[in-house]
Amino acid sequence: MPNKSLSMRKIKEILRLNRQGLSNREVGRIIGISHTTVSNYLVRLDWAGLSWPLSADLTEADLERYLFPPPEPRRLARKRGVPDWVYIHKELRRKGVTLQLLWDEYRERNPEGYEYSWFCRHYRKWAGKLDLVMRQDHKAGEKLFVDYAGMTVAIIDPSTGEERQAQLFVAALGASGYTYAEVTWTQGLEDWITSHQNCFSWMGGCPEIVVPDNLRSAVMKAHRYEPDINPTYQEMAEHHDLAVLPARIKRPREKAKAELSVLLAERWILAVLRNRRFFSLREINIEIGRLLEKLNNKPFQKLPGSRRELFEQIDRPALKPLPREPYEFAEWKKVRVHSTDYHVEFDKHWYSVPCALVGIELELRATRNTVECLHKGQRVASHRRSWLRGKHTTVPEHMPEKHRKVGEWSAERLIAWAGKAGPDTAALVKKMMASRQHPQQAFRACLGIMRLGQSYGNERLNAACKRALYLKTLKYRSVEAILKNGLDRKKTEPAQESILPDDHGNVRGPSYYH
Repeated sequence: MPNKSLSMRKIKEILRLNRQGLSNREVGRIIGISHTTVSNYLVRLDWAGLSWPLSADLTEADLERYLFPPPEPRRLARKRGVPDWVYIHKELRRKGVTLQLLWDEYRERNPEGYEYSWFCRHYRKWAGKLDLVMRQDHKAGEKLFVDYAGMTVAIIDPSTGEERQAQLFVAALGASGYTYAEVTWTQGLEDWITSHQNCFSWMGGCPEIVVPDNLRSAVMKAHRYEPDINPTYQEMAEHHDLAVLPARIKRPREKAKAELSVLLAERWILAVLRNRRFFSLREINIEIGRLLEKLNNKPFQKLPGSRRELFEQIDRPALKPLPREPYEFAEWKKVRVHSTDYHVEFDKHWYSVPCALVGIELELRATRNTVECLHKGQRVASHRRSWLRGKHTTVPEHMPEKHRKVGEWSAERLIAWAGKAGPDTAALVKKMMASRQHPQQAFRACLGIMRLGQSYGNERLNAACKRALYLKTLKYRSVEAILKNGLDRKKTEPAQESILPDDHGNVRGPSYYH
């Protein structure tokens, strides 16, 4: 509290220097008082409606009365009606509710009540005594804070007895603090998306905004103004009609609700279960569900009610309904169409696209059942997903005329090129293309074989192809292994058959069995 004995001259000097744009510290150094005293005087002058220059008729007694008014008698305070700050704090979390509206309602109930400036000032003073997380201005149903706990959970494999560490996903609504938690094996993208969907279902609706930390499953590249959201995460958000707003790096207050919820989950869930042994995710998540009920029903320390009561009153009515169809998890990947066979690779399988897109970068979207390729947001190819690695899925319509030319490449050109290394190389390339449903599916492997000639020479390559033909192995890796191990220098003639004499002591003959 500022010193009442400060002279009127110094008070005038505070106002004058502040009007010139000097900081509170600079004003304090000039006058010889602390910067906090300067700040307190400026606040009191503002409350009193005084500004520079002060009136010449203002006496020191008047100034002291303005700056340090006597406390209001309790009888008068009761007559005016002291606002219910807990009710006001709770109502401010509802959409569209402002201090002006609440003051209007207060004055309707108390015509002789306090003025708006007093109302605002004393509410902020009351709210300042709450914890940081409690006094943050969160609107009902607006934000859901999500994060993983730093602590992990040990789950025992019942067949081997080995322990595997699982991750604790935690989410909390901003307005009520209503908390959700579950254990997953990883912090990977699929587990991350599934946990969000489980959380939305558990709460019975979707918020307007999700606030994650900058983990890889949420943000591919962190940035203060334009973070690069993971495309799968963004697609999930669009499906649920919500926005993703990652907390800025080194801004812990922006995710204070998540930090508090993680702390509560570690204390009231993981610490409680520290001596329990679990053998499956399902088993521990059932137990976590029981502890969540206890946590959300636990009364607040500085406010009336609990997280559940606050959730039912303000958050649940404000949540948006869940979409009719659940989100289908999809992976996104940037791929470039290969120049020889107009296919793109995903999960070690090759899918065709229109040959006109050779050499162009596309976006690939893969769900459990389908693989789609998009160019500038337009779908150019769609396939049923195959789980066979090293194979091709080709749509005939994607192939050029006569199933032969792909840009500047053709089967005839590859065979002719292979013939420069030797007849056996050309024969192997020809057989490789004949063994596929479409010759273009073998182009990549054929190019790889011919490029081996740059390292080993055409003579050795042709010998290796001759041996591969003899062994009936039509694969690039087989030719490469033959060259690496020097098997191309060994003869490929079949071994001569041994001829046993008709009359031999170990030969019984047909007469033995009669």
